[in-house]
Amino acid sequence: MYKASEERYSNMTYYKCGNSGLKLPGISMGLWHNFGEAASMDNMKDMIFTAFDHGITHFDLANNYGPEPGRAEINFGKIIKENLQQYRDEMLISTKAGYLMWEGPYGDWGSRKYLLSSLDQSLKRLDLEYVDIFYHHRMDPETPLEETMGALAHAVSSGKALYVGLSNYNGETLEKATAILQDLKCPFVINQNRYSIFDRTIENNGLKETANRLSKGIIAFSPLAQGLLTNRYLDGIPEDSRVKTDGRFLKESILTEEKLSQIRQLNDLAAQRGQTLAEMALSWVLKDGIVTSVLIGASRATQILDNIKSLENTTFTDEELRMIDAISI
Repeated sequence: MYKASEERYSNMTYYKCGNSGLKLPGISMGLWHNFGEAASMDNMKDMIFTAFDHGITHFDLANNYGPEPGRAEINFGKIIKENLQQYRDEMLISTKAGYLMWEGPYGDWGSRKYLLSSLDQSLKRLDLEYVDIFYHHRMDPETPLEETMGALAHAVSSGKALYVGLSNYNGETLEKATAILQDLKCPFVINQNRYSIFDRTIENNGLKETANRLSKGIIAFSPLAQGLLTNRYLDGIPEDSRVKTDGRFLKESILTEEKLSQIRQLNDLAAQRGQTLAEMALSWVLKDGIVTSVLIGASRATQILDNIKSLENTTFTDEELRMIDAISI
């Protein structure tokens, strides 16, 4: 039976999520990849235990994480039931709904029917009574925002979620959603968006500024740009890299000579800071205190330990920030 390290909280940094009472670890664990049906249960457990033993209390899922969709929730739920039940109140577990999950008109987007049905299914797969955060996964151009936000509020009032979040929203829609959720007295605390040195979308669409002004947290996914901001591509494209084995989210056409040159220049700057490229990339996301946590994925436990090192130095000089911008934008 797994027994958590007694030192698990000694070295992790926790940040307040906006103006709420909720705190998130600086590094959170995402289960988007490597928790599907073909994954090794022993390796999954090793990663979860390693994360928790080092103060990573937040584990992030979605209804469609797999493959097959739902499998990550099933596998994580099994790990909790068999090994982590005694630590449930020390864990922050989130899930989402908003992308295609089942056939027909009720298995996608942001209707009340879909969101609440999906949450019920997620809780069954996880074998939990509630999740800590339930997200709407993407903006829905056809469903009234009031309906989607009302479904999130109901998830909380029914006891199936403690807080709610929004994922892949822009600043304008975030502001409107915040007003609705305030009227509903719903504890909306966090936004989840892609953010990295190579992807500044939340700076350009107003999300980062708006979330900060409204005192809402931000958790960043893909902070390593699907592996581009690591040492994987310093010498070209490895045959076993995600570019070669799974081109859905990272296409080989992205890795131009210009992009490879940027990666190498950023790696040189990281070395000057005494960090790996991945450590610097994660530190950069947390640099100004606006982002609450960075979501990492992993295929083995050692990667988790490496990424935690990024919290040792999240301070950048003005010149370092200027150089990163000059290289990457």
